[in-house]
Amino acid sequence: MGMIIDGKLVSASIKDEVKQRVVELEEKYGSKPKLVVFYVGEDKASAIYVNNKEKACNQLGILSEVVRLSEEISEEDLIKAVNEKVDDDSVNGILVQLPLPKKFDEKKILSLIPWYKDVDGLTEKNVARLVLNEEGIFPCTPMGVVDLMKYYNIDPCGKNVVVVGRSILVGKPLMMLLTNLNATVTLCHSRTQHLDEITRRADIIVMAIGKPRFLTQNMVNKDSVIFDVGINRLDDGKICGDCDFENLIDNVQAITKVPGGCGPMTIAELMKNTVKCFEIQHKDE
Repeated sequence: MGMIIDGKLVSASIKDEVKQRVVELEEKYGSKPKLVVFYVGEDKASAIYVNNKEKACNQLGILSEVVRLSEEISEEDLIKAVNEKVDDDSVNGILVQLPLPKKFDEKKILSLIPWYKDVDGLTEKNVARLVLNEEGIFPCTPMGVVDLMKYYNIDPCGKNVVVVGRSILVGKPLMMLLTNLNATVTLCHSRTQHLDEITRRADIIVMAIGKPRFLTQNMVNKDSVIFDVGINRLDDGKICGDCDFENLIDNVQAITKVPGGCGPMTIAELMKNTVKCFEIQHKDE
């Protein structure tokens, strides 16, 4: 039986470190990191994510504010609201919960956030810093995969890594993070031909394609280490990942489970990014 990579365990460890760091920062600077989340509309999945972020902040001593806005708000008024938080020195991190209602230009709204307050790591400057391998704030889920590797001493250096899924939230930034760690990365997607041949040769596979139980036993080898980022809700209400976990666990070296694998890491990394934003803004004091 392969090893189960436990995201709950690792995320708890990161949160403990963040909580201690918040205490240290308050002692040094007389203030705590503050995260502001903009939630526009009534998307149910977004509501759950926002509540989880607020709960995590409260647990770790991070100040939290959720700006809940009606879908009827104009883009001009949304821009004004975001800019007010950009100009507020007491606000260290700003997150615009995605997706926004379709009438808004997401790229335009995100561009308002300065890189040092961009806790999601989605602004152009942070993307550039990632590509240039410079200090920056990087997307939470990919950072969660990297920190899982570190915790379990899974060194990607020199390894053949296959990332399946090319989204700006996971696949593309993870490709760059792992390349910066000296992995040899193949980025695959829905148009990739002979995907099963590519994944069978991989040392490490990261699944982020959004298709339930897509990665099957015939697509891996016995030494495969698999990180499943997918979260899919089935017709019966159950949640599963992009991997056929039950049939893979006995045929690979290690694998994350869904839920309980990469998912818990995302919130932990958001808290970590919020603290990092605070430190960047106070480093010359």
